[in-house]
Amino acid sequence: MTRRDFLWTSAALLPSPAQTPLIVPVHRVMDIRTKCTPEQLRRFWWRIWPEAVRDFSRCGIQLQCTDAKGEIRLSPGDRPIFVGLQRGVVNLVLTDHIPMAWDHARSLAGVTTVYEGYHLCVIAISYAHGHQFPFISVNTCVHELLHLLLQDVFVKRPKWFQANEREFRDDAYATRLWLFHDGAAIRKSAEAYLDRLRSAAAARTSLDSPARR
Repeated sequence: MTRRDFLWTSAALLPSPAQTPLIVPVHRVMDIRTKCTPEQLRRFWWRIWPEAVRDFSRCGIQLQCTDAKGEIRLSPGDRPIFVGLQRGVVNLVLTDHIPMAWDHARSLAGVTTVYEGYHLCVIAISYAHGHQFPFISVNTCVHELLHLLLQDVFVKRPKWFQANEREFRDDAYATRLWLFHDGAAIRKSAEAYLDRLRSAAAARTSLDSPARR
């Protein structure tokens, strides 16, 4: 090998410049009514959540977290009322089970939506899990956050086949991130999602501000 070949080969092996982190603000809200076992809580905080943070960091997405206590109450019509949410962030509500009006006795591990203007992921710690099987059973937090970052929540009234297609697609993206550290498409979509999140928060603030003469 010539000296020139050696220099070219060495340059190719050098790590590429680090990406500027894309900051995703996550407001973690612990439901004070949650009844989880110490083992379930330990599994979530020491395995499931760190795994999600690690996966997203591989594509340059940093989950910047704040923490608060909150509550899930029920209206007379069983419509959930969330206490402790913030606007302009991803609200990650941690509880023991998904509200019945959304779960319908399916024992869901998570659900993600835009609810009364709040961007919301609800995680049932009792049923949440880390990566288990590629394309079939991936980290609950990664899967639910992808519904926001890939902008699924902005599809109005998706038909059943569209909803199923997005579930499979998000599991595929999560698998690629998990096994191959490939998250370029996720990061690109996340940039657009954050723009929409900020715009929605700014518009809401404008509506909530007092009228001026």
